[in-house]
Parts: sequence; C-alpha cells; structure tokens
Amino acid sequence: MILPDDLRLRLLAGLGLLLLIAPLAHPGPAAAAVAAALALFAAERRAVPWRRLWHLEAFLLLLLLTLPFTVPGPPLWQWGPLSLSAEGLSRTLVIGLKVTASVLMLALLAGSVEPERIGAALRSLGLPEALVRIHLGLVRYLGLIRDEMRRLQEAMRLRAFRPRSGWHSWRSYGHLVGMMLVRAHARAERVEEAMRLRHASGRFLRPDLPAPAPRDWRTCALLLALGAGLLWWDRT
Repeated sequence: MILPDDLRLRLLAGLGLLLLIAPLAHPGPAAAAVAAALALFAAERRAVPWRRLWHLEAFLLLLLLTLPFTVPGPPLWQWGPLSLSAEGLSRTLVIGLKVTASVLMLALLAGSVEPERIGAALRSLGLPEALVRIHLGLVRYLGLIRDEMRRLQEAMRLRAFRPRSGWHSWRSYGHLVGMMLVRAHARAERVEEAMRLRHASGRFLRPDLPAPAPRDWRTCALLLALGAGLLWWDRT
C-alpha cells in the first residue's frame, strides 16, 4: 500500500496535492499529474471512478467550447468573428487536466472513506466543531433529500404530470419544492427527537485517535514531494 493508513495524513496529503497542482500552467506537468494519479490507482489496485470522471468531463466540455475563443493570441482557426487561439486551447487543456488530476487524487485518498471517519479526522486535526457538524449533516441528509425528491417526482408522474413550459408546470414544480422542504423539516424534527432520546449533547467531541505511524509520515511526505516535483517542473 502506497497511501497513508492514517486518515488525517491522507486528508493533509490531499490538501497539499490540490494546492500544488492548482498553480500548474503548462500541459506537460498537468498531464503528468493525471498520469501519476492513474498510476497510484493501479498501484493500490483500485478501480478508477470513470462515472464521476464522465460527469466532470461533460462539464469541462462547456469550457472547451468557450474558452479557446475568448483568449487572445495567434489564431489557429477563424470563421467570421470566431477565432480559435493557441493560447486559449492550451489554457483549456491545462485546466481540464488539473481538474481531472485533482478529482482523481481526492477520490483515491478519501473517496471510499465513510463520512463519519472523515468527520472524526477533521475534528482531530482541529477543524471547528461547527464546520464538522455541517459536513456530516450535509453528507448524511443530501441522500435523504434526494430520495424524497425522487418519491415526489414519481408521484407526479403517476398523476400523469408532463413537464412543459406553461404556468401549470411551473406551479407544480413550486409545489414540489415546497413539499420537499416541508418533509425535510419534518424529518429533521424526528431526527432531533431521536437524538434527544439518546441523550445527545449536541457536541462533536474531538476523538482520541492514535498517533500516525512513521510509515504514514513517509508516504505522506512522498505524495507531497510528488506534487512539489510537478510544480518545480512547471516553473523550470
């Protein structure tokens, strides 16, 4: 295993890699960052999250269709007022590679970790309790709200609702959002009552986690050295 076993060092390594990948300005180091992330997936014998990447690349496609035509520079292709510049194409490629590398690194370091463990690691690192509670609540209840929305939409389809651009459709969507908020509020009240019955104090105490092993420090330093090497290559 190449990655640190200690989750706190994984999060610190992920944050450090993001900060080191973000300033890259040339396609070579950015492509090397993607290749390094894929190599780490292969070394860890983990499957690459292609589905998440497809969703990301679909968003980056919009960037590819607009940014090369808005950055000034020597034109590679011109048609009327549209001018495709080499500088814009290079910048678009670099942004796409950096975003892809960052998502792959985060998925590798923390993608398969339970939210509760991430919250405990963040609290152990000294993150404020309020932010940790917001993180856990967001991760926990986004899925519940999504399921509630899916049930309401299914109920609308069973009532022969067909989305159109008329006033009836917009009013129906307004009712849908209102019902979702009402049900989410009712679910929150039930959760609060259950927590009070379990004598919850409303505090997220800092867990007493063991100190990282020397091997974890070494692997964390190697990952940060990888990011620093890419940044040095980009600057030189």
